[in-house]
Amino acid sequence: MAQREDGVDRIQRAWQRERPGMPVSSIGVITRIWRIAKLLEDERRRTDARIGLDAATRDLLSTLRRSGPPYQLAAGEIARQSLLSAGAISQRVARAEQRGLVRRSKGGVDGRSVLVELTDVGHQLIEERVDDLLRHEETLLSSLDAEQREQLAGLLRILLGDLSERLGAEDRP
Repeated sequence: MAQREDGVDRIQRAWQRERPGMPVSSIGVITRIWRIAKLLEDERRRTDARIGLDAATRDLLSTLRRSGPPYQLAAGEIARQSLLSAGAISQRVARAEQRGLVRRSKGGVDGRSVLVELTDVGHQLIEERVDDLLRHEETLLSSLDAEQREQLAGLLRILLGDLSERLGAEDRP
């Protein structure tokens, strides 16, 4: 199947014309990743609005739900998995706690760590919303068959792992 030219091809070709000999193959990958990321970020924002759940709350509830029973994690672990600071997580937890979606308790041997747990209300909310979100996002990949999706996921995993290591970022769940 012939692939049609896109704007990224034109950018890459223009740089080849203007700067012969410059390595420009990265444009074909990195610029497309940036453009896809922007499109997906915008679509995720629209989807969050449609399903009535802000991104921060969805991320918090999803992290707890994915942890499995008893749907409870230390605040520090939530921060690690969410790639956020402890302060940002504390704010998210406080807002979700006010809505009755999570509850906090003391944990650890010395009782100094904070455990965050999904409430029944929070569990029900994320169950309903994540189904809608994931079904919608599945449609966004409909132009790729299962083999292409697996291949793309594998290539992105390699790139993400390498960049995380080389650029000093931790590859987090």
